[in-house]
Amino acid sequence: MTSWDRVAAFGNQLLEVHIWLREMLDDLTDGIDDYFAGRGLPPTDLRAHCLAFCSALTRHHTGEDRTAFPAIAAEVPELRQVLSELKTDHNQIEWLLGNLRKLLDGLPEQPDPAAEPKVRAELVALSAVIQTHFIYEEKKLIAVLNDMNVPEWRANPPAFLQLEE
Repeated sequence: MTSWDRVAAFGNQLLEVHIWLREMLDDLTDGIDDYFAGRGLPPTDLRAHCLAFCSALTRHHTGEDRTAFPAIAAEVPELRQVLSELKTDHNQIEWLLGNLRKLLDGLPEQPDPAAEPKVRAELVALSAVIQTHFIYEEKKLIAVLNDMNVPEWRANPPAFLQLEE
């Protein structure tokens, strides 16, 4: 491994996870669009897809809160305010995920036009917060993570750097 490989690893891995989570969110959005158009997944499959996305995102954020953020705070103390803001985002995202799960849990087999505005509003809010959060986090942390050398993360990648459950 060259020194460049070591330098780039963690920030690039974070970006890969964010891309993967964005794709999962896009797939969920497409599934919801298809459901309300009457041509998509049954609600049970849509809920399973939502659960997979929600679990992956929660695992990622929990991993950041427990592993990445304390390590970054120790290495770059001037980022503590940024890390606090990101944790606040995590709480807001978790709340929005819970709202979306509840709405999807209540969907009938056939699309209900009355449910569509509520589901779409929650999905738009969730998507907006996630996109803003990811952009801010990438802007503030990728370079820092790329500069970090944490051998145990290479040996045993923490949850926030993993693409699979």
